[in-house]
Amino acid sequence: MFRYRLARAVFKLIQILLTQLEVSGRENIPLQGPYIVTVNHMSAADTPLMLVAFPPLHWRFFAGEKWQDHWLWGPLMGWLGAIYINRGAVDRHALKEAMAAIDEGYVFGTAPEGTRSKDGEMKPAKDGAAYLASRGQVSILPVALINTDILFAEVKQFRRPTVKLHIGEPYTLPDLGRRVRSRDLPAYTHLIMIEIAALLPERYHGYYKDSPALKALLRGEDPWPYCQQQ
Repeated sequence: MFRYRLARAVFKLIQILLTQLEVSGRENIPLQGPYIVTVNHMSAADTPLMLVAFPPLHWRFFAGEKWQDHWLWGPLMGWLGAIYINRGAVDRHALKEAMAAIDEGYVFGTAPEGTRSKDGEMKPAKDGAAYLASRGQVSILPVALINTDILFAEVKQFRRPTVKLHIGEPYTLPDLGRRVRSRDLPAYTHLIMIEIAALLPERYHGYYKDSPALKALLRGEDPWPYCQQQ
């Protein structure tokens, strides 16, 4: 736990210098794992801001393999629990390691889109989070980040922007009444992404903006039947 407290303190100092951080929904954070945190991904600042916003927890998380050999971020992210993943293919080794971490009780963080969105809009997600949640039978905590897409551009202009982090209520994937198969994962993934989208302003909805499931969720209805129609 020491490593997370130390990193959180360092990142908190940097955050105070660069941006104002507004966090809502902290009361929704389970204080003990295992569970999966899913978040939209727009900036290299996303993971540090997550560590600042959350209480010290035992974390594991996915990171792109391109960072593994970076002279600074590679060792640092590895020290903090990163599992490096090949985002261009199904990385079974990384998924197996992530599943083992969940079985051991870790909180597992992942951005289902698999890469940063350069324009802030949500992109089609991969099925990794759905696979882990369905196999591990753990709850999912949706998190939405707002304004990290403009953070560094604002800082370069000597402005200190406000970044918002909304934490939704944890939920579990619907029970199919049978063994989950690979063909079931896209519907689960759609549900995971609209749970994040519902916490975001409309300008970020991107690929999911016309989703009937998202519209149902925003109306307070059950979105799952619409997810299955995707």
